[in-house]
Amino acid sequence: MQGKGLITIVAIVLGLICLNELLPTWYASKIEKQATAIAGDNPEKYQKEIARLSKDTLNLGFTELYYTKAKDKEMKLGLDLKGGINVLLEINQRDLVNDLTNYSTNPILIEALNKTDEVQKNSTRSYIDNFFVEFDNVNKAKGANLKLADPEIFGNTNLSEIKFNTTDAQVQSIIKKRIDLSVGTAFEVIRTRIDKMGAVQPNVQRVPGTARISVEMPGMKDIDKVKKMLQTSAKLQFWEVQQFPEVAPYFQSLTTAISTKGDSIGVPRNTNFINLMQSGKSGNPSAVGSVKLSDTAKINKVLGSKIAKALRPGNLKYTQFMWGYKPEDSDKESLVLYAIKGSANQKAPVDGAVETASIGYDELSRVVVDMQMDSKGAKDWKTLTEKNVGRPVAVTLDNRVYTAPNVVGAIPNGRTQISGNFSQEEAKELVDVLGAGKLPAGAKVVQATQVGPSLGQESIDAGMLSFGIAFLIIIAYIIFYYGGAGVYAVIAMIINLFYIFGIMDSADATLTLPGIAGIVLTMAMAVDTNVIIYERTKEELFAGKSILEAYKDGFKHALSAIVDGHLTTLLTAGVLFLFGTGPIKGFALTLGIGILMTFFTSVLLSRVMIFSRLNKGKHLSVWTAPTKNLFRNTWIDFIGKRKYAYIVSAILTVVCIASIAVNGFKYGIDFTGGRNYVVRFDKSVNAEDIEQNLIKIFKTDDGKNSSVEAKSFGSENQLKISTDYLIDDESLKADQTVEQKLYQGLKADLPANITLQDFKAADKGDTGIISSEKVGPTVADDIQTHGILAVVAALAGIFIYILVRFRKWQFSLGAVAALFHDAIVILGAYSLLHQIMPFNMEINQDFVAAILTVLGYSINDTVIIFDRIREYLREKKSLTLAGLFDDSISSTLGRTFNTSFTTILVILAIFIFGGDNLRGFMFAMLIGIAFGTYSSIFIASAIAYDFLKAGKEEDVHGRTSTNKEVLASK
Repeated sequence: MQGKGLITIVAIVLGLICLNELLPTWYASKIEKQATAIAGDNPEKYQKEIARLSKDTLNLGFTELYYTKAKDKEMKLGLDLKGGINVLLEINQRDLVNDLTNYSTNPILIEALNKTDEVQKNSTRSYIDNFFVEFDNVNKAKGANLKLADPEIFGNTNLSEIKFNTTDAQVQSIIKKRIDLSVGTAFEVIRTRIDKMGAVQPNVQRVPGTARISVEMPGMKDIDKVKKMLQTSAKLQFWEVQQFPEVAPYFQSLTTAISTKGDSIGVPRNTNFINLMQSGKSGNPSAVGSVKLSDTAKINKVLGSKIAKALRPGNLKYTQFMWGYKPEDSDKESLVLYAIKGSANQKAPVDGAVETASIGYDELSRVVVDMQMDSKGAKDWKTLTEKNVGRPVAVTLDNRVYTAPNVVGAIPNGRTQISGNFSQEEAKELVDVLGAGKLPAGAKVVQATQVGPSLGQESIDAGMLSFGIAFLIIIAYIIFYYGGAGVYAVIAMIINLFYIFGIMDSADATLTLPGIAGIVLTMAMAVDTNVIIYERTKEELFAGKSILEAYKDGFKHALSAIVDGHLTTLLTAGVLFLFGTGPIKGFALTLGIGILMTFFTSVLLSRVMIFSRLNKGKHLSVWTAPTKNLFRNTWIDFIGKRKYAYIVSAILTVVCIASIAVNGFKYGIDFTGGRNYVVRFDKSVNAEDIEQNLIKIFKTDDGKNSSVEAKSFGSENQLKISTDYLIDDESLKADQTVEQKLYQGLKADLPANITLQDFKAADKGDTGIISSEKVGPTVADDIQTHGILAVVAALAGIFIYILVRFRKWQFSLGAVAALFHDAIVILGAYSLLHQIMPFNMEINQDFVAAILTVLGYSINDTVIIFDRIREYLREKKSLTLAGLFDDSISSTLGRTFNTSFTTILVILAIFIFGGDNLRGFMFAMLIGIAFGTYSSIFIASAIAYDFLKAGKEEDVHGRTSTNKEVLASK
């Protein structure tokens, strides 16, 4: 066999590389199991044992293993397997544009920015691209003929490379590069902050083409702390402060306005604004109010209303009202409010000028943060303090006032101090944030996922169980069906799995639960490859060839179909990877690696092993007694029955489309935006009662109901709760408010002693939030758009591939029609059954992955039949076209049955044993594989036949029909 030596060398080298990559994972797991066996559930004792065992080394000759290094190199597990936190941060590009325009107040610029903000909510284009379009539109509408290089836009001292004669196209290029650099700076700052948090194996990546940064932190538990650390801009600002006498007349006018217009503001007319402002007990002289925590939302609503803004006097036109960052020691139930003196461009007098920061203590031994400003900051700070001797100056971070002391005298050296009633931990967090550097603009969490470690372990157990059962099913079936040849298929499959894990580890890829599903489906693909080879080999043996010649021709004739099947599935995986996000990318990457390794092991390496045996004169069976003649003489007049199939498919399609139109779908939050919580209780709970209770809790301030759904998730003591309450508010405070209300709404069904913190921290017990997910509206729009693009791109790619490969558009039409049929049936099933089935049937990212995977498998099945039709078109020209199609489909029935049967068995194993998160995904796969097999025969082939026939009458069917030679003209 040609290339035998090369294939063997590649297999050995690849095996050694994978072994070297996987050894650290094995060794780290071994040490951790030893530590757990000794320490049990005691975390302190566990850490001591890890420290002790870390001193040991294992010398294997070619490498030396020790725990610390092995832990760094072990295979990464996704959050769904290990637990942890994943957030998607978005850098505020409006802030970046404002900075680049030097905070210009040009009305055309402001209007363009406002319109861009609105457009961006439903756009997948970058912010800056939309801004340039909107700027051009506003510019034309106003007839201003304003250039981007104008001094009031980008032609300022911040951008020396822009001159008065720089064209708009050149300015656009410069600005895009500047924004890209700023996002790159933000990426480095975020990565440094994560390092300071002590995260193990964090994964920080920029999302190409956007101002987004994906952060995955396995093992982290405190999501509030993570969000705070990542969102904080670390851009300290120093402002002048306006005191109560300056704002008192304004507050009095607001009280009067509320008495007549409170309804339009959204607060009761009897609300006394001044009394609310003084409801707290703080005596802070720098503040304009001290407000009970329960009343802060009302204050925000009033001050943010159009009526309040219209009533502002001249001295408060640009004033910003900011809260203290936490309650003061004198009154833990209130927050103080400050009036910050602003300007037209709202640029702080001293902005982000901190050079170093450290923890210190004041004369009363209270924790403070000492700071040294850079040279420019020191100069600005001196000017500000000189101007405000005897008056307060506020120190703010992300629009929260940390302190506002009175200035005793000018401070010339740039040294200052923040005293904000810090605990030691809070001071350390602030110092870490400042030390990591400032973000070039504000950041917000637009998507977040938290998985508790207990749920992660359950996912691992469920995933490994389904993996093991599926593997045993495949081994048992393939050996039962193909005998000795099946043993070689199993050996190739085991090597294939070893390569997949090794390559993923070497590529630093993350293994997720969908990734495990991808590996299991790759195993099914490997079975398909062997089935094609062995079925062709059986045909050659039945034709009277020797065992050696039969295997040679079996591999030779199977190669074309295998290549087509692998390429179409690889095309699907590529589309998934290109358009997918998060888990879908993991699934696509695993599937792509698996397909490539399946071809190498099941076609090339398997061939080397089989012919090494055959060339020694040894026999290798390709069947067993019960399976030898299965499907051998089966022949069915499929083309003659195609009209019945058309009727069945037409009825199915109409029912599915009608259901979609009437019932619609249950969309997941990654398509609509919202929050999901999986909550575990210590007893069985009634989902409907809890849902009704939460609907009352999650009412908006204006009395409107938010969307709330509670549904059993896996067991009667576990619920999946979804809501869109406050989803447009992407602040940390909004997240905390939702969690607080959720806790209140569920408190009656929770243990009496559980606190809010215990409820939020799933690892502290079996009761509480074991996973959570948040998807902002803009991210949901992007995911939905990318999902649609993925399906369209997959269909277009498959159409083009089939057209190029088979040279007839009729084949492409039949293939795409069959795929469209499969997609409609799956969508219809989800529309009909989402309110009935006891598991999640949402239309979400996983569903898109399932649809595309089904399309890949369906087209693979279709390609096998088309490949045989193409072969017979060359060899059996005496047959009628109908007879040729029937022969082709009938001759591939063994392969079709075996592949579909084993794949369905594998999917059933994952569906039953793979855990709640995968059931909806696997259900779509079950429907898709079943109907994909049906459509390959009765839709794809039938449509290709009808259009190839091109109106010529042909009423005789059968493989021996020779009275109409219609093929000669084809």
